[in-house]
Amino acid sequence: MGIALGIDTGGTYTDAVFVTYPEGRVITGAKALTTRHDLSLGIDAAIGAIFDAAVAGGPRTAAEDITLVSLSTTLATNTLAEGQRGRVCLLLIGYDKELMHEYGFERELATDDVVYLAGGHDGLGNEVAPLDEAAAREAILARKEQVEAFAVSGYFSVRNPAHELRARELVEELAGAPVTCGHELTSQLNAVRRATTVALNAHLIAPLAELLAAVQATLARRKINAPLMVVKGDGSLVRADFARRRPIETVLSGPAASVVGAWHLAGRRDVWTVDVGGTTTDIAALKGGWPVLNVNGARVGGWRTMIQAVDVHTTGLGGDSHVRVGPEGELVIGPQRAIPLCLLASEHPKIVPVLRELAAEARTRWDDDLVEFMAPGRSARGLLDATEEEILHRVSDGPVQAAELVERTRIGVLARRRAAGLEARGLLRRAAFTPTDALHVLGDFERWDAEASRLAATLLARRLRISVTAFCEAVVRQFSQRVATEVVNKVLEDEAGRPDWEHEPAGRALLARALNGRPSTAPLRGSAQDALMLGGVGQDAAVGRPSTAPLRGSAQDTPSSDLGCTLTLRRPLVAIGAPVAAYLPQAAAILHTELVIPPHSDVANAVGAVSGSIIQRVQVILNPLDGDGVVRVHGLPGGPADFRGLETAVRHAEQVMQGHVRGLAAEAGAEQVELSQAREDLWAPVKGRGGEQVFLGSTLTFTAAGRPSPARQAEG
Repeated sequence: MGIALGIDTGGTYTDAVFVTYPEGRVITGAKALTTRHDLSLGIDAAIGAIFDAAVAGGPRTAAEDITLVSLSTTLATNTLAEGQRGRVCLLLIGYDKELMHEYGFERELATDDVVYLAGGHDGLGNEVAPLDEAAAREAILARKEQVEAFAVSGYFSVRNPAHELRARELVEELAGAPVTCGHELTSQLNAVRRATTVALNAHLIAPLAELLAAVQATLARRKINAPLMVVKGDGSLVRADFARRRPIETVLSGPAASVVGAWHLAGRRDVWTVDVGGTTTDIAALKGGWPVLNVNGARVGGWRTMIQAVDVHTTGLGGDSHVRVGPEGELVIGPQRAIPLCLLASEHPKIVPVLRELAAEARTRWDDDLVEFMAPGRSARGLLDATEEEILHRVSDGPVQAAELVERTRIGVLARRRAAGLEARGLLRRAAFTPTDALHVLGDFERWDAEASRLAATLLARRLRISVTAFCEAVVRQFSQRVATEVVNKVLEDEAGRPDWEHEPAGRALLARALNGRPSTAPLRGSAQDALMLGGVGQDAAVGRPSTAPLRGSAQDTPSSDLGCTLTLRRPLVAIGAPVAAYLPQAAAILHTELVIPPHSDVANAVGAVSGSIIQRVQVILNPLDGDGVVRVHGLPGGPADFRGLETAVRHAEQVMQGHVRGLAAEAGAEQVELSQAREDLWAPVKGRGGEQVFLGSTLTFTAAGRPSPARQAEG
């Protein structure tokens, strides 16, 4: 028996877990803060924490016991979502430049450096024009020292990749730079989206290669000699070297790992999974034990790709969501992210005296900046003006009260807008009250400095004239309601289209009654009882904690209405993430469904990172050429080939592709590979021919699946 090390880099935490391999029994887990400026630092801290946890919890685990390491990472998703793109040249072969410009398709190509080359094929794979190799050579040589990677997309290259393959040879020969071809990433038709996908892949090659090199250096430093796998967006695994060439496939790696981890820990095959993290909440479905995939391609950072990934609904709601009180006394949670004050104070003890002094003052005017702080973010890479330099200098020695930053900067109140701009660029980080702080006050989550949370809650509750406990419970209840609402949104989106509550007043009214009998944005000002009524569950007056009282939402809670409403989610919720025991019981009660919080749910993503299989799929398309029974096969490794008779073509495809897809799985790191095959024929009736049918085409899908091949422990 070996031990697998699973690692997941989330928006707030990096999790690590030891799992027996291949049995899959969780030994222990640990967490470290994610270091966004350099993910490898947080990964190293998580690895150190897991070794410490193993020592504290039982038999010591040594580096030589680890036979497999697997990583799920937010890098690809965050890089594209935050617009961090490198220098990439896209070679388009056979595309109509005028048409691309006229219809605005060039805006979708994810790079400004686009070279149009003559060449390309038609829908049957026939060459339309020879590849202009002279122009290709000129373009490559002109950019060999200027770009990080090349991307190649040929018109109808999924029907015949010959021109893409030749262009790749030229890039490798003349520039020696990384290069990806569109037909390697997808077999689907859509020339523009395929070009977008391959360009995005090129943007990700350098950053993912840097991360994987840093992780492998960390493993080597800790004397962990095991193969490194990476989670793809569909939940399957690939060897790190394989992922380096096709990093776009790791988009939504983290959410995919969470779904796989939920399945592994809960043992339920048909459920909705809810992963509550520090930055976001991810909602996805498991059907038959498999994550439901988005067949239209993953969308990330405004780009629609052709990469199949887990069909996840992500909302900007997490433990680090910024909690504020709106101008009408309403509670606002997110979508902005903030450092929890309890975490900030644990790293900077001077924060508590500032909050303590504020709590002792009697103020007649409130300013949110009083209870918020600005801290340094990542290092600036571009030029800064004098005002920006002044603001960053004031926080260089540690967090500064946001109000003080405004008061002491020479441009005064204008500094607030400039600070917001620096925050948007990641150069400043805001610390404020968050749901994590509310849990610290209530004693439901204890990791950092709870006094900072309590003092900030005192100030916010005083503004609303309610008790601290009532305020924090209202935060938790609204968080739970928001989770329930997002589950409803996802289910409706899948079944009928995403609801637009702002323009559907009747639907919004029914949803409000189902949640709590009144609009979820009801003001909090007033008595503690008014605040308690905001929630979706009854309250025990003696202790002020959630009880098993019936759901609110009946007619007596909304005197002006004779209509009550309840919602029922027919499949259970599986909740994962550190704080889900505080949030999800109320959400499940609102939805009248079973709630499953499995053991080790706080590190489920890391468990999912080592629980997946290696899966490689390849599609082959068969098209009739004429009325004489000639069939052309597209998608073969050697290019298209013609055969007389459909079954002859199918047999040849099977002979070639079974070995090919098995080889891809082995290259991706699999052993004990199992093959499966699916065939779909398309026939159409001939009008007036008495049931006679004509063959329109076939699709063969070859799948190879296996477990990752671990490092072999030396005998003795």
